[in-house]
Amino acid sequence: MFIIDKPYISDLFRETVRNHDIPVIATPAAMDLALFDGTILISEEAAVQTARENDRLRVYTTSENAIGWLAAHFSATDLPDKIDLFKDKLKFREITADIFPGFSFTGVPLTELREFDISDIPVPFIIKPAVGFFSMGVHKVTEHSEWLTVVETIQAEIDQTNELYPLEVLNTGTFIIEQCIEGEEYAVDAYYDDAGDAVILSIFHHSFSSDSDVSDRVYTTSKEIVESNLEEFTIFVAGIGQATAVKNFPVHIELRRDLDGRILPIEVNPMRFGGWCTTADMTTLAFGVNPYLCYYRQEKPDWQQALSGKENILYSLIVLDNSTGTAGADIEHFHYEKLMAGFEKPLELRKVDFRKYPVFGFLFTETRPHNFAELKAILDSDLREFITLA
Repeated sequence: MFIIDKPYISDLFRETVRNHDIPVIATPAAMDLALFDGTILISEEAAVQTARENDRLRVYTTSENAIGWLAAHFSATDLPDKIDLFKDKLKFREITADIFPGFSFTGVPLTELREFDISDIPVPFIIKPAVGFFSMGVHKVTEHSEWLTVVETIQAEIDQTNELYPLEVLNTGTFIIEQCIEGEEYAVDAYYDDAGDAVILSIFHHSFSSDSDVSDRVYTTSKEIVESNLEEFTIFVAGIGQATAVKNFPVHIELRRDLDGRILPIEVNPMRFGGWCTTADMTTLAFGVNPYLCYYRQEKPDWQQALSGKENILYSLIVLDNSTGTAGADIEHFHYEKLMAGFEKPLELRKVDFRKYPVFGFLFTETRPHNFAELKAILDSDLREFITLA
């Protein structure tokens, strides 16, 4: 069964659950998200009873907001504990320490950040909420002298975003400081099947504008990106599954291949693929592989067929996060038409209420490699050229 929650579900997701008779739990949030007529709905009570009776149940969430519902209603199962193994980044580092030896990290309460002695921590390092989402509160510290400024910035971000998400999604009470992994970054949608085996559903390369950039702006997939990483990433994802003993469990993994070729996890997000129906939808648009359906049916993508004829095409997901330095409430208009004009083949634009969320929207594009400059331009942009102030 699938559980949906705010802030967003896509038409592709709506079509998938309706057309393939995938049951959706009839939570109040689900009733507000305009599911298509004909969607199979099951009551919250029936969902809880089914979960108690079936320890092989396949559950998927569209939003991390739904984790709070699962924690409250599925407490008789081991699912909340499994979710917590991944959602709590400090706990995840501890449980996977044996398979990633030598990786340094430490947890620090928010109230102790200002006075915390970082003099013995090698720079650069990353600081982020132990329970976080969407790069909120994530910072790269390249010099010890930056520490107090970073702490002030984190506190300002907390003040702006703490009420947007439940504690199960964003809890800034504790932060994790960990070594910076230098190397190429990727995002992977996957699931562990009924036997606990790992199945890769998508692979995206995550581009950055600079060494200090930690934003979620551009994710790109292609035939080459999938083919060159599929085998190695499958082995990597399988190792995490063995350490955590999860089954029938979807994940969205961010990882890096370091300068020595070692693959290390940045974080593993439980029970979903890319947030806001992004990476899964892009995979469907690009290759005809529907990750939601693959997980529900316990199917593996036929990558040879899916990638056939996809040579020399880049498919990119562009996250239009508010990097303007101006609060959404002070912005009158975002010029989406001007944005779209900068791309040779936009596939889909999703506008977001930027006064409520710190993002203007999401853009799916198709680009030929020789025109990569259009991706580089949006990667480097602070988006100020697209806004009109109130």
